[in-house]
Amino acid sequence: MASSLSKESPVNNPGLQATPDEATKAYFVQLSMFRIKDPKASLDFYSRILGMSLLKRLDIPEGKFSLYLLGYEDTALAPTNPVNRTVWTFGKKATIELKHDWGTESDPEFKGYHNGNTEPVGFGQTGITVDDTYKACERFDRLGVEFVKKPDEGDPKGVAFIKDPDGYWIEIYDLNTIRQSTAAAS
Repeated sequence: MASSLSKESPVNNPGLQATPDEATKAYFVQLSMFRIKDPKASLDFYSRILGMSLLKRLDIPEGKFSLYLLGYEDTALAPTNPVNRTVWTFGKKATIELKHDWGTESDPEFKGYHNGNTEPVGFGQTGITVDDTYKACERFDRLGVEFVKKPDEGDPKGVAFIKDPDGYWIEIYDLNTIRQSTAAAS
């Protein structure tokens, strides 16, 4: 007999807290950080290829690194005061932080970072929702983006994976494809 409870019910997910603690009411996922070798290549990819805007740049001389926070926000709405803009940026949901340790872009000994998809596997990918996966991938192909999986290769159909300049995987999908490819699992 099938359960009348949804798959998301705590009964069907041991360890899941039924009601979040009131103290966590204002929490949200703000960013995921990726270490990058070359900010010029990465900023080009995330802004020109994926259409993100640079929300804030922070340079940390004592640590010899810079942070680039990017997302899909209208930067015309950002405060002009640098401190207020930083606070505004950290108040936005689902941003990407690119961390550049100074000098890696010109260090011939620097081999890059682990992308999580080679042994030992760990981190998998980030995901970007687009209006049409196939049209987006045609554009990515014209722009010379490296694919891990094109939309008609393997399963699920209609979902693609591309690589950023540091080899991190980015899953590309549209909402219609998600509806079709996850119907049986839903």
